[in-house]
Amino acid sequence: MTTVISQGVPQRRVLRTDIPGPRSVELHARKVAAVAQGVGTTLPAYVVRAGGGIVVDVDDNHLIDFGSGIAVTSVGNSAPRVVEAVRAQVEDFTHTCFMITPYEAYVEVAERLNELTPGDHEKRTALFNSGAEAVENAVKIARHHTGRSAVVAFDHAYHGRTNLTMALTAKNMPYKHRFGPFAGEIHRVPMAYPYRWPSGSATCADEAFEAFTTAVRVQIGSDNVAAVIVEPIQGEGGFIVPAPGFLHRVAEWCRDEGILLIADEIQTGFCRTGDWFASTHERIVPDLITTAKGIAGGLPLAAVTGRAEIMDSVHVGGLGGTYGGNPIACAAALAAIDTMHADDLCGAARRIEATMRPRLDALVAKYDQLGEARGRGAMLAVEFTEPTPALAGAVSAACHQAGLITLTAGTFGNVLRFLPPLVIGEDLLTEGLDILDAAFQEVL
Repeated sequence: MTTVISQGVPQRRVLRTDIPGPRSVELHARKVAAVAQGVGTTLPAYVVRAGGGIVVDVDDNHLIDFGSGIAVTSVGNSAPRVVEAVRAQVEDFTHTCFMITPYEAYVEVAERLNELTPGDHEKRTALFNSGAEAVENAVKIARHHTGRSAVVAFDHAYHGRTNLTMALTAKNMPYKHRFGPFAGEIHRVPMAYPYRWPSGSATCADEAFEAFTTAVRVQIGSDNVAAVIVEPIQGEGGFIVPAPGFLHRVAEWCRDEGILLIADEIQTGFCRTGDWFASTHERIVPDLITTAKGIAGGLPLAAVTGRAEIMDSVHVGGLGGTYGGNPIACAAALAAIDTMHADDLCGAARRIEATMRPRLDALVAKYDQLGEARGRGAMLAVEFTEPTPALAGAVSAACHQAGLITLTAGTFGNVLRFLPPLVIGEDLLTEGLDILDAAFQEVL
């Protein structure tokens, strides 16, 4: 059998040592001595190269990647177009600051995002460094444009680790614990979470929408609300897909009330859910959309894209940052977007779902401890019935020992989430699912 090679990395799982191996153990000891302990590590297998669906560690273990650096390397690690574009840009120049002496790549990234994001209205884009920074700026823009201060976020939301985005984020540990006080005028409302809705999934959309509108009108006042911010599929909250129709009704209500809708597509964007953006599945056209993660093949870049009249309402100099829209990151983004088009990565995400979802549904049917499989495209998850992290953590640890990178999530830490690179081969995908199945048999 011929071994497939991707970006110089054989696309096969190889375990030469325990995970982590001896060299990784040595490096982790150095990490503990040098790096603040608040910077955690899910799997201390130290990486030397990666490509396609494989990550290679310092002990020459080849691990199957079901994490993509938390939905970042959707086009694969070291994707050829990205590598070539980055190399060429580094040779030309690495930085000037777009606000001082601009460059074409920033403009072209903005043009691409204006074209790709939902809606055919005129748009403008501003580039930043991280998802949290994009969310911060989206809130700034919404408040400036509307003249209002209140922002509404949802239960189970995750929007970042800065002061404002911690206020928007729902989960205390580890993201918010003892880091307050947080930014004010942030209000939280229920999410239409079908699996955990008290009266059942059938009534979830209607009751959640009623709870949302009542809370905004009575507790906050619609006229005080600048924006509602929502992830079309909640990420760290547990890959929660809102009850059908809920977000569409929220979007219509916001429009009627003069409230801006911000879609946080930082984890869902760029083909991850089987379309360019998850908002399309929900039939919503956001006023503002935040993007990051999968945008640039692993380089730090983020964006806010929105209606031209909203984005242009901010005074000159009100948006920006020293590194925002760095030329190397912009070159990588253009190459990553080209790859998504050329290799039909939206179709690849749907292919991944077609392979993974039946296997995940079978696990739910087999084990009473599992309550639900859910997600879209290559953004899939299973949730344990008990709202405790023990079982999800144990299954994930068993996967790690067998050479499969998996992640946990959820407000209660009881969700296993799967984010394979969209370029992963079918053989690796199937082998990874076999490892997952074996891990469940071992733990449960």
